[in-house]
Amino acid sequence: MKAVILSGGFGTRMRPLTYTTPKPLLPILNKPMIRHVIEQLPDPVDEVILAANYKIDMLRDYFEEAEVGLPVRVVDEPKPLGTGGAVKNVEEYLDETFFVINSDIISSIDLDEYLEFYKSKEAVGAISAWEVDNPEEFGIFELNGKNKILRFQEKPEPWEAFSNTINAGHYILEPEVLDMIPPGEKVSMEDEIFPLLVDDGLYGFEFQGYWVDCGRPSSFFEATETLLDYIGEENLIGDRSFVEGEVKENTVVGVDCTVGKSTISRSILFDGVEIDNGCTIENSIIGYDAIIEDDVTVKDSIISDNTYLEDGQEIVGKKIKPDEVD
Repeated sequence: MKAVILSGGFGTRMRPLTYTTPKPLLPILNKPMIRHVIEQLPDPVDEVILAANYKIDMLRDYFEEAEVGLPVRVVDEPKPLGTGGAVKNVEEYLDETFFVINSDIISSIDLDEYLEFYKSKEAVGAISAWEVDNPEEFGIFELNGKNKILRFQEKPEPWEAFSNTINAGHYILEPEVLDMIPPGEKVSMEDEIFPLLVDDGLYGFEFQGYWVDCGRPSSFFEATETLLDYIGEENLIGDRSFVEGEVKENTVVGVDCTVGKSTISRSILFDGVEIDNGCTIENSIIGYDAIIEDDVTVKDSIISDNTYLEDGQEIVGKKIKPDEVD
């Protein structure tokens, strides 16, 4: 069984971090977010197909070196094709029931249970289902008593929404679904294909626990806090990191970091960060190998990789781009 992981897109909402790193490799709890997805895959999956385009060489290099327990085939998507077009682009590798999963979803879904649920149905596909309080921000669908999907609705007004069940970004599909997608065209699986499958047997798999779409900095923090709570830790300090100062709750310090007599709160430090004395880092993300000298304040900001902040600077509510980006 194959699992297609959708890893295209430029990660524009996560800039400036994605100027230098493709979004699937951004770390959550010191692990690339795509590793969280791969480690959830059930035993029947014997290969991962990564549908990607932006910074594809970095993705290939990562999976050539990393041991993730499964072979990973990185397939170039020559132009943005949408979720449906991206899956169609890897059709040659799909000859049986397969998973499709968004690479930026962090959740507690049990994919073994999901697969067993699907096998119990006569279906052409299934969609993971998550309940939200604000369905107007999402595409929603309605389930009957047997979890069969009856209809869809895209970003309804609050008074028009017929359910609060949203598409949670994990699909199980039959190869015949690919026949409905024209090759080389941009196609949305969610908007253009799934509504056509309702009469053929499309089901929703409901699960509990947590679900975070890590497409923007606010949800990046939410995923970090959710997973820290899940593992019962207030913070996380990576291997070979030395911390002399105070690391408060909901903070992650990467691998090979050095933190002097400074205070770090609700922040994420990527690997190789150096922070000297007297600094305050709050509600911020600090990119790889950044160097922050004495008495610097960084609040509500994102600092790019390899940034150098001199003594006494105050950075509040800013996004510091890499030097090579205009």
